[in-house]
Amino acid sequence: QVQVVESGGGLVQAGGSLRLSCTASGLTFDYYAMGWFRQAPGKEREGVSCTSRSGDRTYYTNSVKGRFTISRDNAKNTLYLQMNSLKPEDTAMYYCVAVLWGAYDFCSGSWGGMTHYWGQGTQVTVSS
Repeated sequence: QVQVVESGGGLVQAGGSLRLSCTASGLTFDYYAMGWFRQAPGKEREGVSCTSRSGDRTYYTNSVKGRFTISRDNAKNTLYLQMNSLKPEDTAMYYCVAVLWGAYDFCSGSWGGMTHYWGQGTQVTVSS
């Protein structure tokens, strides 16, 4: 069966860095656009960053542009999110999602109905 597993979250001070990883198994990784979402307590889930099946195109929500970098290694079935200059407002549960034949910017809008798989999430906490 398909498994999507995130790792790399933790507690960091403001201005620090973290690197999230997401490894998928049980699927043909390069058939899937990949993305990161986050959800803070009391807030709606938001798309943070996503990338095309090859990784040649990327999308970032405005609040993370210039600070976060998404990348993928199709040989390792792994997606990454390098997060630098972290702010307290980045505190959230971060989720990885794989979307079959998704567009590179699927996380910016509606993509419901497409075959997709979520991970269980990894917590990122940024202290001030």
